[in-house]
Amino acid sequence: MRALLTDAYRTLVPPRDDIHGPLPPLMLTLTLITGLVDAVSYLGLGKVFVANMTGNVVFLGFALTGADGLSALASVVSLTAFLAGALAGGRLGIRFAGNRGRLLAAMTAVQAVLVSVAVIAAASTGGEVTTAVRYTLIVFLGVAMGAQNAVARRLGVPDLTTTVLTLTLTGLAADSTTAGGKAPRPGRRIMSVLAMFLGALVGAVLIEYDLFVPLLGLILLLVVGTSLAAYRLSADGTSWTRPPS
Repeated sequence: MRALLTDAYRTLVPPRDDIHGPLPPLMLTLTLITGLVDAVSYLGLGKVFVANMTGNVVFLGFALTGADGLSALASVVSLTAFLAGALAGGRLGIRFAGNRGRLLAAMTAVQAVLVSVAVIAAASTGGEVTTAVRYTLIVFLGVAMGAQNAVARRLGVPDLTTTVLTLTLTGLAADSTTAGGKAPRPGRRIMSVLAMFLGALVGAVLIEYDLFVPLLGLILLLVVGTSLAAYRLSADGTSWTRPPS
């Protein structure tokens, strides 16, 4: 238990000599954002994911059989937008290959623009999700999450993919001491799960109280904060900004 708590603390407050510097808490913030975005897309836009493409592919298969409440078009649009975002994120990864802090700052700056469009679109109808608003949000949030996923992959911080928890949960069990493993980074893995859970929980509560536009505003605020923090913390060009060997 002590090792777990110590690891969780070091994820939130990394030591000065951590090779990933302040990236772990910033990546946890992105994981929290993913939970919020999933609440927007699944609960607010009608059973479609813009961050979880595994779920989207499954939904597409269900929709093609005529399953109630699912839209094949929405799933296809989301998949396409996500792939476009991943492509853009890959390009950013090449452009800022030498500085992980600037890469994260640039990606979240792009995200901020995309989420701003989503906020404006939702606010223009007073939070009512019309067909036009639905597909606008699917496209812009899908692109934003695709870019995030690509950049998180490039940053290379173990157990902090920000959008996928399947391998994280598998690692918690398969690498545990009970299974005969060494249980690396248990605190970080649990913090990642909790961050996404908290985002989904808060998002669901806000949607339940018809606070759809404020929820999008909260996502925008977190994205902007992450971008500013990443830019400022990487300004001195410290060793953590370099790609991990």
